[in-house]
Amino acid sequence: MGTMVLSPTLRRPIFTALLVVAAILIWQASEIWLANHRFLIGNITEMEKGAALVPGDAEAWDRVGRYYLLNFSDPNIPKAITEFRRAVKIDPLSQDYWMDLASAYDANGNDPAAESAYEEAHRVYPASALADWNYGNFLLREGKDDQAYQEIQLAVRGDPDLLELAISRVWHSSGDVNRLLDNIIPADVNSYITALDFFSKIHQGKPALAVWQRLTALHQPVALNRTFVFFSELFEEDDSADALPAWNEAVAAAQEPGLAISGDSLISDGYFQEAFPDGGLGWQWVSQPGTTIDFDDSTPDAKGRSVRLDFNGGANVNITEPLEYAAVEPGRSYHFHAEMRTEQITTESGMRFLVSDARHSGLQIQSDNLIGTNPWTSVDLDVNTPPITHYLAVQLVRDPSARFDNKLSGTVWIADVSLTPLQGAPSQPQSSQAQ
Repeated sequence: MGTMVLSPTLRRPIFTALLVVAAILIWQASEIWLANHRFLIGNITEMEKGAALVPGDAEAWDRVGRYYLLNFSDPNIPKAITEFRRAVKIDPLSQDYWMDLASAYDANGNDPAAESAYEEAHRVYPASALADWNYGNFLLREGKDDQAYQEIQLAVRGDPDLLELAISRVWHSSGDVNRLLDNIIPADVNSYITALDFFSKIHQGKPALAVWQRLTALHQPVALNRTFVFFSELFEEDDSADALPAWNEAVAAAQEPGLAISGDSLISDGYFQEAFPDGGLGWQWVSQPGTTIDFDDSTPDAKGRSVRLDFNGGANVNITEPLEYAAVEPGRSYHFHAEMRTEQITTESGMRFLVSDARHSGLQIQSDNLIGTNPWTSVDLDVNTPPITHYLAVQLVRDPSARFDNKLSGTVWIADVSLTPLQGAPSQPQSSQAQ
């Protein structure tokens, strides 16, 4: 096929037409560049001139409206409304422009117009979580709670990241956790955990318990560490009565029945059959310099396992763990029991058990100081809880040595830990004891 060659008479008009098109495009690009440049300057006069250069650009007029609305030093809400109305007239299918207009009407106190604009934003983009959220918040401020909850619930379903903010808004508006549970919070594990953390962090234990009841009613698996913020709040509120059954529910949901508190003892996993959960009402341990920890099959009665701590002689260690918080009753008598074995524990400061009030000063009961090498030795302490005591801290301790040759070496084993309520009437509380 041959190449078509234009005659000189056709080339000139085509070339001229191309020049005209190029000139138009260059002019339009220049206008757009100049308009954008004037917006970047940040001067409202220049911004308005920029918008006027491209009068069909709805975004430009919306930006001018936002300037007037959000200018904290000198807001001009009527002017903002004018520019937002111009934007929605150019582009009536933009939810953003309708929401901006609704915000301006709202700020101006024109509630019917604001509601109408929010509804229009919802109509043009019914799947928008943002439109649902803004409209729901408007309705909440207007006292139209039922409608507000419907919109906020839609927003949360569309964007789960809004859930914590939704919980906060509705809680501070109503103060009614059941309204949240019935109308806002989806009935699933992640949503309930979000609510549980929210109430725990703002120190609202009773609403947190209401959420907890809904969570456990799902009968779904829940990782144990996701509940620790909740148990920390119960601890901070001295709520031991609710903590104990909640712990057993938590370990059941986590499918860790070995951590349940059952039988006579209030200690979770006193035979050390499971790994330390490091939170809640379970055993806790934080690594110490010069110390290693492990489980050992060596026990005095072949029940469960023991915990073994090895000290390498490189540090004057301050031992305060393993530790567990036991939920107890005030004004009651308890018997603590454990087994301890040591091998070549150096320095005059050896290993003890300490039972104390976990939240208040006063009650502290220590066992004898074990140093050197000792076979399995029973540790038994009687504890009378004062009226203010709701949690006892049960822990292995070793105070740093004050001597020159103070580096700790050797090994200690602990096993068979229990804390048992004594039968009969409550005993007189102890302020402090040492054995």
